[in-house]
Amino acid sequence: MTRTAAREIAIQLGFAVAGAGQDPAAATADFFEPEHYATLAAEGELYQDPPSERELDFISRSVVGVAEHREELDGLIGKYAKGWRTERISRTAAAILRQAMFEVLYMPDVPDKASMDEAVELAKGYEDRDVVSFINGVLGGFYRGEIEKEDKPDD
Repeated sequence: MTRTAAREIAIQLGFAVAGAGQDPAAATADFFEPEHYATLAAEGELYQDPPSERELDFISRSVVGVAEHREELDGLIGKYAKGWRTERISRTAAAILRQAMFEVLYMPDVPDKASMDEAVELAKGYEDRDVVSFINGVLGGFYRGEIEKEDKPDD
């Protein structure tokens, strides 16, 4: 399994956890129970191989972390969603944005640009062109406004 596949699974699990109000750690553990995970192989290539320990750690940290920081992440989405009302943002787009922002803010072992670029690429499989452009714009604004400004020395 690639990091991209692990990221996509994390987004899907985050989406499910947010929609069902489940405990993220328990939902992740249940999802990866060998008997359950084996049944997913018929759903598509994404589930053909079980994750390695490293990938499972990434997925678990992501799902739990996104849930724990959801209010903060949603606030950032609202801040950088120029011209879009929050209620207009699809649940899928919100899940993708939360995942990318969480990685940038809380996973220093993951390169920021990789998180954002892969979020945009994954969005292409779920959303139309306008929403993909929106996700790209929100992530760009977020990065410039929250990350690059931290890196700039005070004048």
